[in-house]
Amino acid sequence: MEHALDAPVVSSRVARLGLIAAILGSAMAFVDMTVVNVALPAIQRDLGGGLAAQQWVVDAYLLTLGSLILVGGSLGDILGTTRMFALGVAGFGLASVLCAVAQDPTMLIVFRGLQGIAGALLTPASLALITTLFSGAERGAAIGTWTAWSGISTVLGPVVGGWLIGVWSWRAIFLINVPIALATLVILRACGLQTKAAEERVPIDLVGAALCACGLGSLVFGFIEQPRLGWGNPAIPATIAGGALLLAAFVVWEARTPHAMLPLRLFRKRNFTVTNVETFAVYGGLSCWSFFLTIFLQQLAGYSAFHAGLATVPLTIVMFFLSRYAGRYSAQFGPRFFMAAGPLVAGLSCAFLARLPTHPSYWTDLLPPLLGFSLGLALTVAPLTTTVLSDAGPSDAGIASGVNNAVARIAGLVAIAVVGIAAASGTDHLSLHGYRVAMVVTAVLIGTGGVIGAIGIRNPTA
Repeated sequence: MEHALDAPVVSSRVARLGLIAAILGSAMAFVDMTVVNVALPAIQRDLGGGLAAQQWVVDAYLLTLGSLILVGGSLGDILGTTRMFALGVAGFGLASVLCAVAQDPTMLIVFRGLQGIAGALLTPASLALITTLFSGAERGAAIGTWTAWSGISTVLGPVVGGWLIGVWSWRAIFLINVPIALATLVILRACGLQTKAAEERVPIDLVGAALCACGLGSLVFGFIEQPRLGWGNPAIPATIAGGALLLAAFVVWEARTPHAMLPLRLFRKRNFTVTNVETFAVYGGLSCWSFFLTIFLQQLAGYSAFHAGLATVPLTIVMFFLSRYAGRYSAQFGPRFFMAAGPLVAGLSCAFLARLPTHPSYWTDLLPPLLGFSLGLALTVAPLTTTVLSDAGPSDAGIASGVNNAVARIAGLVAIAVVGIAAASGTDHLSLHGYRVAMVVTAVLIGTGGVIGAIGIRNPTA
């Protein structure tokens, strides 16, 4: 027997199994945004390539995920949530197998891009699935459960990934997705869930998606390849200028097309606009922090992949326990203080991380600024998300969440590429000087997010 998700009620068993499937599927996409960082040195040793190749392995995933996630959400609405979720999970599992068997950096980069496309299908569908299965207080509890397990998977991902790299190979971090994908599909099949396609076929904004993906891809290519090719190579200024023009064309198209994947009308709301600008700064810095710190710990400080993953566990533990309090008090007193103080604390902590010696003591050199960084992010993340959703209003909460998610992914994509120019120092490998420059730039980027929040955010009136 099949259950239509647009029916008002489903059995508790079906809802519970659907929630488990949503958690498992989305966990793959979230973990693969961070776990690959601990594998980068091992991938470099096995397949070759320098800092640019390492940047592309991360950014290829973020490029397709960030530029297509809004299209993925639209496809779920048009063709059915369950169908898109299942397709995304199956595609992610297949792309993971291809990543695991890659024989050179180019193959791995291409297959990581395919992973991002699959992630753009399953990520919005997983939350939409929960929304249709639950209502009222149960929906809030289910989303809270989904969020909690996402946090746990983010903690365990780099640690388990680092352990797998130590006992076997970097290829294991991709192969482990296969049984997870299969289990998700089996659970989804056992639920018998089926969503109906939309009765009215709304056109998909393919032109907007193409302009966004090509513009970002061209821009990021120029930034990543500049240290290797140099500004004198005509490909660098041409791709950067071309990317900027394509992104400008994307904004013009979105303003004029009746079925835009990025509804620009939302940016007329002050807090929504300011929060997304702050998101770009803070999440761009967060991606740089994770990318460059993980490479530093392994290639310069001598950590194993497992210990590099273990070293950053305090970040997610602190956020897991403090984020709900930050969200609660920001709702009570207003988000402005939290969205200003949080990034400033995190940025200052990044500045201390820039002073790490080549062989730091974990307890005296690394842990204190890590805890400060964790506190700053815990003050920021929940108020930031709440502000985006509340300013957009209930009718636009879904698209507002999608836009903010896309901004966060694109921020990481662009920031890693741009900060990589400063960190490269004329070479294709990360040096101690390059790491310190990257952390200083990251500190400024995150701190700028705090200044934006202090100046731009308005606390709602009582």
